[in-house]
Amino acid sequence: MTPADLSRTVLATVRRAVLADELRVDVDALPERIAVQRSSRPGCGDYATNVALQLAGPAGRSAGEVATILARRLEKEPGIAQVDVAAPGFLNITLHALAHHDVVREVREQREAYGRGDGLAGEAVTVTASGGPDAVRAPVVAEAVNLLLRAAGAGPGPSEPVRVEEPEPGILDGLGRDAARWALLRPPAEDRPRPTAELLRQHESNPLFRVRYAHARTRALLRNARDLHVDVDAQVPVDAHAEPAPGGGGTDPGGPPPGDPHHAAHHPAETELLGLVADFPRVVETAARRRAPDRVARHLERLADAFLRFHDECPALPRGDEKPSAVHAARVRLADAAGIVLADGLLLLGISAPDHL
Repeated sequence: MTPADLSRTVLATVRRAVLADELRVDVDALPERIAVQRSSRPGCGDYATNVALQLAGPAGRSAGEVATILARRLEKEPGIAQVDVAAPGFLNITLHALAHHDVVREVREQREAYGRGDGLAGEAVTVTASGGPDAVRAPVVAEAVNLLLRAAGAGPGPSEPVRVEEPEPGILDGLGRDAARWALLRPPAEDRPRPTAELLRQHESNPLFRVRYAHARTRALLRNARDLHVDVDAQVPVDAHAEPAPGGGGTDPGGPPPGDPHHAAHHPAETELLGLVADFPRVVETAARRRAPDRVARHLERLADAFLRFHDECPALPRGDEKPSAVHAARVRLADAAGIVLADGLLLLGISAPDHL
């Protein structure tokens, strides 16, 4: 279940509560979309939404009462393991591990199509550079924004100029295509790019290197897993009614795999990586709406850092005489999904994603 799927589920739940007269709100006044965000604190579920606070006034009830009504209904929805109400009326939603398994499966099936959606379907716009003949940043940003718009479902249409702060003349000299594009697309539109030779260093202090290195590590991990006979493509049995493991949010590095639908407890590094992979379609749509490719670049940085933590803390390959297990296979599948998203994101920015560095 992606954030977009969860948003639709929450909205459908609100509508059913209104139709059942549990909430007296004008159906036509309901929002078209429900905002759901990754929970920022451990132990507060996978996602959170403030929809109860939005509906409290129109419903003539406290936000806590609205949240309680919605929580009871949401807990019956497939893919949702638990819903907690937090003051003053936030809903903290924990997904079944089956929902996480579905995200990994969806990414690996869709490959480069993952992240593409129809959130902007019906809109028609083409972004054009607004800078003068010597401008270098505006055409690059316009190209990336148009890629994002098409990925989010918008069609070509009337021109819309993009305005950005241009770098100082000659500052990109010697960087090469990929590093220059990163230097121009990573800063928000209102910030002037200040690229340095650091973007050419193969060092962890270089964010572009970290993103491309993380992608290359996922490809190496997949190759090594096959050499070690890890059954990466095994069919994972599913049980839509599987109960979450007691306690939730387990921290045992050797615990249940991030694709085993009978357990909801994963290592925190797995949970973080899963969430960022699942969040990619929302990031693409938001970046398209805001005409902000820097949002994709920042998401790729977070994803790369999360993968590198996962790689260090959650062994995905058997060691020594250890036999390949379902845990190994599930973790390699998650790494594969992360690599696909890293490559997809770089592709949307017009930057290459080599399998070897």
